[in-house]
Amino acid sequence: MKVYTYSEARQRFAEILNIARDEDVIIQRRGGEAFTITFKKTSRSPFAIKGIKTKATIADILQAVKDSRELIAEPINPPDPRSSGR
Repeated sequence: MKVYTYSEARQRFAEILNIARDEDVIIQRRGGEAFTITFKKTSRSPFAIKGIKTKATIADILQAVKDSRELIAEPINPPDPRSSGR
């Protein structure tokens, strides 16, 4: 942990921010107040994904969605209890 005076911090602010990426930095004022600069990693959304290049058109995508919905919507015929051999 590195400690700087307020005046040093003002003069070397960009450098201090770079140092804060690796360790906490304390800035002390003349009156005794102390402040800590800590690097904060930003979290990315799991939905922030890089796009892909494709030759699919909007019509192709809409047709694929329609086809998949039709497959899901097809009724499944349950077995006829009369044909179970009783």
